[in-house]
Amino acid sequence: MSLTITSPAFRNGEVIPTRYTRDGENRSPPLEWRDAPPETKSFVLLVEDPDAPSGTFRHWAMYNIPAGEAGLPEGASAQGLRGAGEGVNGFRNARYDGPQPPKGHGPHHYHFRLAALDVPRLDMPAPAKAEDVWAKALPHIIAEAEVVGVYER
Repeated sequence: MSLTITSPAFRNGEVIPTRYTRDGENRSPPLEWRDAPPETKSFVLLVEDPDAPSGTFRHWAMYNIPAGEAGLPEGASAQGLRGAGEGVNGFRNARYDGPQPPKGHGPHHYHFRLAALDVPRLDMPAPAKAEDVWAKALPHIIAEAEVVGVYER
């Protein structure tokens, strides 16, 4: 088996409910994963929108997620996760900020990318940009999975 990530809030390729967008409650959706490699020492999560007019837009990065975790509850960004850090997103916030594509721009695809790492933690300067978190994680990725949600205004 290989690493997989899903959300009880939406199926892969389906619409993200409004409550998880900036048009709604702006809460991070619940996520679940399974089949991480046994050598996993931590996880990193990146949420990005490659359909943004100015290029890929990052909505969230959470890193130093302990290897024993099998998901994140709804609102994990607001609640915090002991030991985990959050990168600065495209809105310049070190937290989850959900979808908010330009009105009339059509459907945008939000990639929730999870990586299993071979290190227990990434030493990141605070505040670190979301893309820098992923760049630091890249050499340590031993497995990767994603679930994609769609949203349009």
